Amino acid sequence: MNRRDVLRAVGGTSLVGLAGCTGLFETRSARAPPLPENRPDAVYYPTHYEGMKMPGMKEQGGYSCALTYSYAHRFWLMKPNGITKVEIQSEDSIHLMPVVWETQTGIIPPDINPQLTITQDGEQVDQFAPWPMLSQPMGFHFGDNAQLQGDGTYTVEVSIGGPSTRRTGSLAENQGNASFTFEFEFSESTLNEISYTDIPDDREGTKGAVDLMDMEMLPSSQVPTPDALPGDVRGSGTSGDAKFVVTILEDASRFGGDEEQRYLAVSPRTPYNRTMLPMMSLSGTLHRDGMSVFDGILQATIDPELRYHYGATVADVQTGDELTITVDSPPQTARHEGYETAFVDMPDVQVTL
Repeated sequence: MNRRDVLRAVGGTSLVGLAGCTGLFETRSARAPPLPENRPDAVYYPTHYEGMKMPGMKEQGGYSCALTYSYAHRFWLMKPNGITKVEIQSEDSIHLMPVVWETQTGIIPPDINPQLTITQDGEQVDQFAPWPMLSQPMGFHFGDNAQLQGDGTYTVEVSIGGPSTRRTGSLAENQGNASFTFEFEFSESTLNEISYTDIPDDREGTKGAVDLMDMEMLPSSQVPTPDALPGDVRGSGTSGDAKFVVTILEDASRFGGDEEQRYLAVSPRTPYNRTMLPMMSLSGTLHRDGMSVFDGILQATIDPELRYHYGATVADVQTGDELTITVDSPPQTARHEGYETAFVDMPDVQVTL
């Protein structure tokens, strides 16, 4: 059982001791300074942020994939017993991030679960399934710390599976698997060229977020602004520092209903950067004149216009209806620094439509 298997089973920062670290590891640890004291239960400015490099980009089967990497990172996993911190280990060389998107729409699907295999001269060096993650500068992505064998040329194969989240419109046609192969020239000196920006002491740990980085040819994991959402936007609410925007579409036919029904869509997003919040379990209750007219699951869905959201078909929505959104489980994504204290304790959201 390797480190990732153990983390998936139990998690924890005590799995590997830090004694006997090399000078290189000490340098990497210096890039993970002590966390701010009294972090809020909200999105906050981290101690620092980093850039990245992109060795290449490929396209196959309706998907595009860019291979990106940065310094090895500490991060946090969502576990049944709470948040678990994953420290940088002495063997970790880089933080490897395959960015996969639907070529036609530019949507980054959070459900394709990429598998990475790294080889050198035909010999396997590392193999893992990167974690679905939230990062302030990177947004939603898949990533994990990878263990290389020093400077040299590596082959990285990225394989993605079929989708597990409901897709609508043109996205429903893209159901296949795909794989992408990259030749990756790695050197410690090139890695050290990646930008590292320290955030001033009086700002780190305060509420706010680093801007999303400009990733040039890569798409964004942002969801639409409220005024750009389709349908009739009826209101919004917050929970766990996430914002939930509610819109009603007059025709539910592309969501499994019919033209006479309405589609109630809930679009959660992070504050400041508007990054999507996938891998939640949501349910909703619609009350009218003290009576429940809908009580059910809000299904995770990827739509070309609404993008990643949660929704349900309902018979009708009237002005003054009261919607209660219940977060049955918060986003089960890993989190980079600045997000690990947010989107955890998420009480019900009340919205008057």
